[in-house]
Formats: sequence, structure tokens, C-alpha cells
Amino acid sequence: MKRAEVETTLARMSVVRQCGLLELGRSTFYYQPVGEDTYNLELMRLIDEEFTKRPFYGVPRMTARLRMMG
Repeated sequence: MKRAEVETTLARMSVVRQCGLLELGRSTFYYQPVGEDTYNLELMRLIDEEFTKRPFYGVPRMTARLRMMG
């Protein structure tokens, strides 16, 4: 990401101008990513486990399988 390229402390030009020159939206510059919650991590683990066993399952079949598992 280009965030590190924008100087905020001793900048001679505004963040708006710097982001414009980098073709980076200010919302992208200010965005703070949020980590995954435990529920989502558990779902990803289950999907990974099932996909490893059955890589030929598509989305509908994988969804049905996960619902069967509870």
C-alpha cells in the first residue's frame, strides 16, 4: 500500500495533495484494517478443512456441508 509514502509530520504539502499525486484516495489513506473475529476464523478453518478433503465441492455443496455440520 502507498500509505507509507505519504508524509504527515514534516510535510510541505497537504495530505490531500500528496494523495492526489499518488492517485490514492484519502479514505484509503485513513483506513484502519480490522482483524477477523473468532467466528469468522472458525468458519475459515472449517472451510479449509473441508476443501482439503473435498476440493471438488463448489459453493452450494460446501455451504450445504457446513450447514450439516452446524
